[in-house]
Parts: sequence; structure tokens; C-alpha cells
Amino acid sequence: MRKEYDFSDSKKNPYARLLKKQVTIRLGVEVIGYFKEMSRRMGIPYQNLINLYLKDCADAKKKPQIHWAH
Repeated sequence: MRKEYDFSDSKKNPYARLLKKQVTIRLGVEVIGYFKEMSRRMGIPYQNLINLYLKDCADAKKKPQIHWAH
């Protein structure tokens, strides 16, 4: 391993805009349980499933249906 590396000719990662960003979000235990169970059956990490679902909603411009109690 070198003591120093020269990055003066390096280029920006063209895929950087596609990277994920870590955020803190509070989800209900039933929501987490739902995605964890689905992830167990599908063999995909539950965080990835939540991201896929939210991306699908964003791509389709879905809006939540909220019913307020009177």
C-alpha cells in the first residue's frame, strides 16, 4: 500500500446522484413488522422493500388517502 495517492486526475462518480441518503424516520411497529415478514419471504432486506415501495409511490405520484375522525 502506498503512503500517498494522487487523486488530482480523478473524476466525479457519475452514479453519485443515484446513491441513497440515510434518514431517520419513525414507522409504526405494524408497518415494520409487515415489511420484515415480506422481506423474510422474498429474501430482500426490509429497508430495500420499503425504499422500493416508496419509490413506486413517488414514481406514480400517489397521494395518501387520509380519513380524519369526526
